[in-house]
Amino acid sequence: MSFHTNTAKNILSNARYPTGTCRVCGHKLFDRPLLKLENMPAAAQFLPDFTSLAHDRGTDLEIWQCSTCGLVQLDIEPVPYYREVVRATAFSDEMKKFRITQFKRLVQRHSLKGKKVLEIGCGCGEYSEIMMQSGMNIYGIEYSEDAVKECIRKGLNVSQAFIENSSNILDSAPFNMFFMLNFLEHLPNPNLTLEGIYNNLANDATGIIEVPNFDMILQRNLFTEFIPDHLCYFTNETLCTTLALNGFEVVECNEIWHGYILSAFVRKAPETGKKKTVDIKTINTLDLSHFEKLRDELKGKIDKYISRFRPGKVAIWGAGHQALAIIALTNLSKKIRYVIDSAPFKQGKYTPATHIPVMSPDTLKTDKVDAVIVMAASYSDEVAQIIRQKFDKDINVSILRGLDLEDIP
Repeated sequence: MSFHTNTAKNILSNARYPTGTCRVCGHKLFDRPLLKLENMPAAAQFLPDFTSLAHDRGTDLEIWQCSTCGLVQLDIEPVPYYREVVRATAFSDEMKKFRITQFKRLVQRHSLKGKKVLEIGCGCGEYSEIMMQSGMNIYGIEYSEDAVKECIRKGLNVSQAFIENSSNILDSAPFNMFFMLNFLEHLPNPNLTLEGIYNNLANDATGIIEVPNFDMILQRNLFTEFIPDHLCYFTNETLCTTLALNGFEVVECNEIWHGYILSAFVRKAPETGKKKTVDIKTINTLDLSHFEKLRDELKGKIDKYISRFRPGKVAIWGAGHQALAIIALTNLSKKIRYVIDSAPFKQGKYTPATHIPVMSPDTLKTDKVDAVIVMAASYSDEVAQIIRQKFDKDINVSILRGLDLEDIP
């Protein structure tokens, strides 16, 4: 499967609205950022190894909001690998079970058995495999050459590609349905990719678009969710606006996966029904100034917890973007022995900006610690259960839930 180009459309693949304007509606951002975060990891994936530590630096993030459509976003260049999908969630049994149930229900509800379905940004095929097993005739596109090779090794119909703009038409198009799972928030030009997806779909095709849930981030004061990899932070309202702008009717949009994900089920609208503008309305700028106070409070709680144990005898489980941000924002680099993560591609590396070694779970057997702080977001209970079942029963286990540490008996 590969691209052919519709030469009637001439859209530059790197086009985006000018700096200081919204990535989606093109209107001005508010004059001041909502929040500034200093010395943050410069990227959440591809952690530095020993040879690159000397060149790894933290970065300062400014969080902005559009004055017209309200979308919260970063006004920076994307990380170099933004076209590639890296999924550490593939190592969670709970997530696998969730996706199996989700995809089976979709196949039954929408008669997708044997239908042509496209996954955009399929990584190493973690979800495409489950879709295929659910009865879909699944096609996948992924930008990473190594990931594509892994998909082909698994017997999946995957090609190396990225839908950069509306003129990128896949040879296997049109498709009856598509999936775009936790990928849209990475894109510097969301409109161009969504227009390209629209043009690869059959009339009345449907799709699932999922993004991190910014409504939940606001409700739970999760200031650690801001990372350079995620350029857009969608609420239910701003996600629906973005999709409507690009020709998709939002049938329903629900919170899933412990509230961490917004999942929009969409239908391709007729060309005449595509909405090209955003209604200008009064947007009240968000107030995130309290996030700085909450950061200081969290630092105090973590420091107090660590002080209960011998120096250098506390580990963190989780090298996801939330944990990496917390480690940086609360200055834990000299207080944590190591960070544990189940994803092999992270092991043997170091946390960005803070340079703590990332180790495999088996390290808990060979380099014992007194306590483990679990910072694995929606996977934290699953991780705590693994620690209790497989490792020393005397290890003190706590879970970071929002802004509080909960001891696990």
